Amino acid sequence: MHFAADTEPSRALTIYGVLDAPQVRPLLADFHRRHPDITIDYHNLETLALHARVLQERDAPRADVIMSPAMPWQYQLANEGLSSTVDSPAAADWPSWARWRQELFGFTFEPIVMVYRRDLARHMTPPESHADLLSLLRQRPRMLDQRVVTYDPRRSGAGYTYAIEDARISARYWDLVEALGNSHSALETTTAAMLEGLSQGRYWIGYNLIGSYVQDYVAEHPELVMVVPQDYALVLQRLVMMSRDAPHPDTARRFIDYLLSASAQRLLATQTTLGAVHPSVDGAGTAADLRDRLGEAIRPVQIGPGLLATLDTLKRQTLLEQWQQAFDNRPTHADGPLADPSPLPDAATE
Repeated sequence: MHFAADTEPSRALTIYGVLDAPQVRPLLADFHRRHPDITIDYHNLETLALHARVLQERDAPRADVIMSPAMPWQYQLANEGLSSTVDSPAAADWPSWARWRQELFGFTFEPIVMVYRRDLARHMTPPESHADLLSLLRQRPRMLDQRVVTYDPRRSGAGYTYAIEDARISARYWDLVEALGNSHSALETTTAAMLEGLSQGRYWIGYNLIGSYVQDYVAEHPELVMVVPQDYALVLQRLVMMSRDAPHPDTARRFIDYLLSASAQRLLATQTTLGAVHPSVDGAGTAADLRDRLGEAIRPVQIGPGLLATLDTLKRQTLLEQWQQAFDNRPTHADGPLADPSPLPDAATE
């Protein structure tokens, strides 16, 4: 995505992000309106591809700003010294629970949700919690065979983050993974791919999708229903940082200051579904509102050294091996073409 400067001389800003166009465009357009002398180049990448590119360019960074929902990988980059301090009042005043030093900032508040096809209710009670999903997979294995979809933690940084947080929170998590494997659940690398498959009827239930994307999509696809799990709901934050040795540090600081401003956060709350963090912004679409509605069920992923521990080689290998065992010889999107879309069976023929 490109926004050309309206004035001369111009300045440049290059952003690597994991944020789709409908969500990021309002932010970039508003920032450009406020700073018409800055040319913006935004590169949208998948989580692990972004991480790999930043490491590849570590000695000669091309990106000024990096933002991603793969929280452990973002923390790792900052911890390895690939971020710079943002020395500004906005950065210093940002809530302590949503930042690490003045280098890494959580600027969104997004629940991780489930999605099901509305016509599922004619055949079974749709899941409202992780426990419900486990029960359905055990009680209706034939009907749900190849009809549930979730992230592949082996190929998605976001998916791995949710997997390790689920394992930390829920004593039944590995029972759920085993049930997903036994039902030949499909594995994808993006929420967008899962939503498309759900809408087309390839999948009937989606587990661990990013709620901010789901909310927009479901609003335009009435055949789908979004569920914030009642037992607990993981909440991710997109973490933004300025690159060490950023080619354009002045514009990078200006953009991060903008993301942390009340005006940008109000835009997040009203024109996107990403969720605002700024304490002075209230009402629908904010962290405060989600906490009020869901209370103790909210489980935000914490920004801190615990994130780095999730990338420990042995711990990561152990988790992914357990996943692999559950899905051995199971067809996934990476293994070949998906089956033709098919509707839910008629209730009479269930």
